[in-house]
Amino acid sequence: MSRIGKTPISVPDKVEVTVDGHRVSVKGPLGNLMRVVPPEIAVAVANGQVEVRRVSEGRHQRALHGLMRNEIYNMVQGVTEGFERILEISGVGYKANLSGRTISFNLGYTHAIEFPLPDGIDAKVDKQTTVTIKGRDKALVGQTAANIRALKKPDVYKAKGIKYAGETLIRKEGKTGK
Repeated sequence: MSRIGKTPISVPDKVEVTVDGHRVSVKGPLGNLMRVVPPEIAVAVANGQVEVRRVSEGRHQRALHGLMRNEIYNMVQGVTEGFERILEISGVGYKANLSGRTISFNLGYTHAIEFPLPDGIDAKVDKQTTVTIKGRDKALVGQTAANIRALKKPDVYKAKGIKYAGETLIRKEGKTGK
């Protein structure tokens, strides 16, 4: 049995979890999240805890068991605390500006890159070189941060570009002249 999947999820007081067939809804102070659970997985709410069980012991069901438990756990965390990713911009003249729901990046190209924020995501730009992405859906926060990082990945020689905060970059040594 999956160690992760059999661990019950404790629900805080200010969070409400409802199961309607294969639809799990989580409502909390930061908003609502909903996810459809595959029919091979059964979800039950009792005594302030959410339990995730699998219907049969097939390989596919065992693979989904821990995944669905963590997805529901992330939903509970998202509506109570939220998630955030911090991106750092490094390079001469590289900067970001936030205007409304659009982030404008100057990344060494001939034009500025406009990045519209998806629904459910908030952003904050500090000192034009740090972008903080916040939201209640962990997957959406991570995907938005990855899309922003893909605009200008850090190069291996000078580490110019957009990187995650705390990310260690392996830099290559340049050519050595004789």
